[in-house]
Amino acid sequence: MGFIHSSLPESPVKSLPKLFAGGALAFSTLACPLAGAIDLGGLANSAGLAIKAATLSDAEVVDLADKSCAALDRTNKVAAPGSKYAKRLEAALKPLNMSKFNGKKLDAKVYLVSEVNAFAMDNGCIRVFAGLMDMMNDDEVRAVVGHEIGHVLLGHSKKSMQTAYSLQAARGAAGAVSTTAATLSQSDLGDLGHKFIEAQFSQSQETDADDQSYGILHKEKLSRTGLVTVFQKLAKLDGAGRSMFSSHPSSPDRAQRMQSRIDKDG
Repeated sequence: MGFIHSSLPESPVKSLPKLFAGGALAFSTLACPLAGAIDLGGLANSAGLAIKAATLSDAEVVDLADKSCAALDRTNKVAAPGSKYAKRLEAALKPLNMSKFNGKKLDAKVYLVSEVNAFAMDNGCIRVFAGLMDMMNDDEVRAVVGHEIGHVLLGHSKKSMQTAYSLQAARGAAGAVSTTAATLSQSDLGDLGHKFIEAQFSQSQETDADDQSYGILHKEKLSRTGLVTVFQKLAKLDGAGRSMFSSHPSSPDRAQRMQSRIDKDG
């Protein structure tokens, strides 16, 4: 899996989209060393990490999200305030009337990265890639962001963090990393971050996040056709309509499902 550090190239991206395919979606294309060390209450060994994985509190997940998002912002080029990308994203999201989600202030920015991707985190961090904005219209951008917010509101992102901790614990048991200190080192946090981004959402979670986005748009009386056309566009990129992962619904199926809901609701 590649890692992108550079700014957006002049030519449009040709690679297969990773959108809606993973735990913290955009992370799969980014190098994301997590800065600093987080005190996790004196976890002494991998067994402690395994226990902690199943019991991560909401506050701890938000703390990790704060540091992860800040680290990503430092290592990737962010569209400047007032730039065409920043202004367009702000305008596209304004009709959602969502200054907060998950009880946290919405913090939306654009990464000047060519991949077609976006992600949301439990701390209100939303990052949309320039490659996605170049490919999608505003209705589609809103649909994507609604989907990512849905993963947070439905608790999927928290479960992804728990999965990452479980994997960290397993590696610690094999002696690959040190978990004997009361804090996790920066390198351990970086490794934890990579495990977090590799955690996959299930088919039912993806479907539920689609429905969450639909509900957000419907509540604000916004066009829901973006939830149809975004998957139609992705279908052209992900191999003649085949989903990237066999456990995930295909883009054409998701487009048809959203169209059926629109037809039913009017």
